[in-house]
Amino acid sequence: GRTIRMATSKRLSQTKPPATRPNLPLNIALSLTPMLASVASRRPTLKTESAILAGGCFWGVEDLLRKLPGVLDTEVGYTGGTTQGPTYETVKTGKTGHAEAIDILYDPAIITLDKLLEFFFQMHDPTTRNRQGNDIGTQYRSAIFVRTPEERAIAEKAIARENASGHWARPLATTIEDFTGFYSAEDYHQDYLLKNPGGYTCHYWRGSGPA
Repeated sequence: GRTIRMATSKRLSQTKPPATRPNLPLNIALSLTPMLASVASRRPTLKTESAILAGGCFWGVEDLLRKLPGVLDTEVGYTGGTTQGPTYETVKTGKTGHAEAIDILYDPAIITLDKLLEFFFQMHDPTTRNRQGNDIGTQYRSAIFVRTPEERAIAEKAIARENASGHWARPLATTIEDFTGFYSAEDYHQDYLLKNPGGYTCHYWRGSGPA
């Protein structure tokens, strides 16, 4: 069902301690248990971070994001609006203020937020205001949702760099907005293009992509 998270709370499942082999004699299995627990406790803890991005219909954006090295999980939903409990039916009217967005869980040791934004600008047209392809409305705006001054600074730098790159004929329309909460979209929207290969998308790599 749909959930609301005032701050992203995704976490990877914690690694379970290795189980002792059931066919070992009991005395040997018991003697191994402390050693196995010690090994498990020395495993490095995976540090994860999350980002909330909007770039048009969330089906296509999610499909490209999940293929990036370092992206661990994605979830589509609604954010940036003024109403509580948005649904696809209410958001598509364009009257709730919400954007179709993707909550991205990633490993910052593999991909940084700055690099994630570099790819983000390649997978949609950030110069079209409230539109991607044939999808028109504020729910399809290009936006970066930030939680901290550090994230805002990274987003501002990424937009300035992209504007100066010469890649686009017009200035970027991407907005930087304060993150206020994320509503998970209905189940049938999650992993939509995995469930429906060949389904609708207006997103593709406009640059070199993750190659």
